[in-house]
Amino acid sequence: MTPKKISAGTVHTVPADLREALSGNKSALEQWESLTPLARNEWICWNMSVKQAITRKQHIERTIQDLQKGKRRPCCWYGCIHRTDKEISPSVQWVLSRRSKKAS
Repeated sequence: MTPKKISAGTVHTVPADLREALSGNKSALEQWESLTPLARNEWICWNMSVKQAITRKQHIERTIQDLQKGKRRPCCWYGCIHRTDKEISPSVQWVLSRRSKKAS
């Protein structure tokens, strides 16, 4: 049974692979639908932030597991940088600057 609609985040829509995983797990989907749009947005961004397909698959699997455990936000996530309704905090700016130096 695939639901007609899975609620999105404040900035991000639910990508197809995450939508499929949520649709296949009733308890994770119920938890997902109980989240605020900001919390859903954090999960979506956390899943989309990785570069490799295998890592993304692992993030989606962990999302489903964590939702089943009742978690409401991804652990150790500095937050979505795509939101335009607020400035990026100094701590997030520091994390992002460290990442760009490692990529160089």
